[in-house]
Amino acid sequence: MSKTPINIAVLGGSGYTGGELLRLLAQHPFAKITMVTGDKTVGLPVSSRFPNLETFCSLKFEPMDLTRITKVADLVFMALPHTKSIEPVAHCIKSKKRVIDLSADYRLKEQNIYEQWYGVTHSSPRLLKQSVYGLPELHRSKIKRTELVAVPGCYPTAAILQLAPLLAKGVIKKDTIVIDAKSGVSGAGRSPAPGYHFPEAHDSITAYKIGQHRHTPEIEQELNMVFLKAQPRSEKKNHTMKVIFTPHLTPMNRGILSTAYAKMIKPVPTKTLQELYRKFYRDERFIRIREESTHVSPNQVRGSNFCDIGIVADHRTGNIITVASLDNLVKGAAGQAIQSMNLMMGYPEDTGLATPGIFP
Repeated sequence: MSKTPINIAVLGGSGYTGGELLRLLAQHPFAKITMVTGDKTVGLPVSSRFPNLETFCSLKFEPMDLTRITKVADLVFMALPHTKSIEPVAHCIKSKKRVIDLSADYRLKEQNIYEQWYGVTHSSPRLLKQSVYGLPELHRSKIKRTELVAVPGCYPTAAILQLAPLLAKGVIKKDTIVIDAKSGVSGAGRSPAPGYHFPEAHDSITAYKIGQHRHTPEIEQELNMVFLKAQPRSEKKNHTMKVIFTPHLTPMNRGILSTAYAKMIKPVPTKTLQELYRKFYRDERFIRIREESTHVSPNQVRGSNFCDIGIVADHRTGNIITVASLDNLVKGAAGQAIQSMNLMMGYPEDTGLATPGIFP
């Protein structure tokens, strides 16, 4: 098992996800941060943007000079806005650097679907096919072998993890999935906007992007993959998964609570479902199956890389209801990115991440 240190650049390090990467990497025994970029913060100390990193990071924000980046880093984290990672990723891959991209630019395998949902032309379709979706619980072996990881979105991480066992084991009707998810305001990013202003976000909850949130095709892609993988070879055929997904902005700093509903194919007791999930995730360090679904809450995973899942069979309506919680900035972004880095580099998978959530 490797213990070789690695030089790391963080692009887009001035946002919440970039800051969380820097916080977690500061505790990683094999990570050496050599460069941090920021669009509007060039020349400022990193600690001026993130006072919590005072004494942990002495670097200053630099401009995004790709030539310099490839000289000072062996692995590059891209924490850039969606649509802004396409060219930097391609440049770094061409320069033989490992890349972990936290934007959506390399998550979707079909170029036309990406362009439909994100409204730009993807100039590196070959890399779209080569990238590996960075959900270790489903793609661990591929992550170990790849040079390019596309880190899942926060909502899709929760939704996929809470539903994958049911599709893999053929317990639910595949076209009956409804996902109702809530996120803390940090999920909207650090740029100010009226809807995220304290008087508007506080003491309220708002559904947004109803029927059109860009995480929808990502959820459908991965759940469809799980479903098809479980089918007998003779029955495998083209199938497009469709889910109903509605996100909500919730007045908390960080956290995801996702509730998903789907029709049972046949009645299954709750205890049997819980055992099914324990077996499916039996070797997963960061998945916790909760017997009491009321224990599935963002305040149990805050600041950690854990995803907590609860399952209930509602026999009155014939539905299975699952709840999942995670920290949108950790397991939903930076922590999962570092989990993938550990796999790519041959480090123990939980290196730098083996801490419980902050409670209360």
